[in-house]
Amino acid sequence: MRFLVVSTLLVFGFSFIKTEVVNSFSTCSDFFLNGQPPVIPGILKNSVSQDNNRYKLICQKYQNAYKFATLYDTQKKIPVFSAYRYTGSYKGRPHIPWMIEPQLETYGDAMREPCVNQAFPGDYWAQKSTLRRNLTRGHFFPNCHAADRITAESTFTLTNTAPQYDSFNKGSWNKTEITVRTTMNSHCRNKSDNISAYVLTGAVPSKANLLNKRVNIPSSMWTVFCCYNSKTSTWESQAHWADNKDEQNEEKTINATSVTELQMFMKKTYGSAPTLFHGVDCTKI
Repeated sequence: MRFLVVSTLLVFGFSFIKTEVVNSFSTCSDFFLNGQPPVIPGILKNSVSQDNNRYKLICQKYQNAYKFATLYDTQKKIPVFSAYRYTGSYKGRPHIPWMIEPQLETYGDAMREPCVNQAFPGDYWAQKSTLRRNLTRGHFFPNCHAADRITAESTFTLTNTAPQYDSFNKGSWNKTEITVRTTMNSHCRNKSDNISAYVLTGAVPSKANLLNKRVNIPSSMWTVFCCYNSKTSTWESQAHWADNKDEQNEEKTINATSVTELQMFMKKTYGSAPTLFHGVDCTKI
């Protein structure tokens, strides 16, 4: 039956990423600081989903190697977060088709519509002309943070994206990705003087703002990293978050803040504050 599912999806011209939907993030723990994923109340604890029918753990595998990890909300059809280790950046942008995750679908689902549990390219094609100019696929693990071409290609899966307003995606959020990259390049050096940082990027879902009547358009985006600075022999971190909205001011920037402040911001969504990093003090900016 699995062959029939894939065949049905191929009719729609989809590309597939060879990822793995797993029961525990221990399968790809290298993308988390000290091998420990965040604790998010009611969603993720001890590397395991607290609602496996809704929240899926994905070890994003591409070209026979794990590249990053994603906690995916099949109800909202966007990630809760993607996690990756930053080790330097590849100069260039791949030009490949957007991919989907076939393991998120089942035989019965595929008979009703192409993708029941995730976004698919048609969600963006179906936009009305006014919306189509305003919404785009926003990376969680941005390809500009990938260390090489293959890793950059692996980020082009819709399980690593959510709808973002185009002016936000190309404006203040893009500036933030570049600023964070520059900061990690200069501050995040391990004892061997190699660039190394652990990054989490996620979204706060909106209450009822939908793309194509089914894919949640996040109300805000957040990103945070923690790394060891061998020059100062300290652990350092930096967090950013901002509303996902149409930006009229092209000069807008997003101020850096602390992990603690981000966790308190996230508390408004989850009822109690999550723990994003474990084992070291990541409170210093």
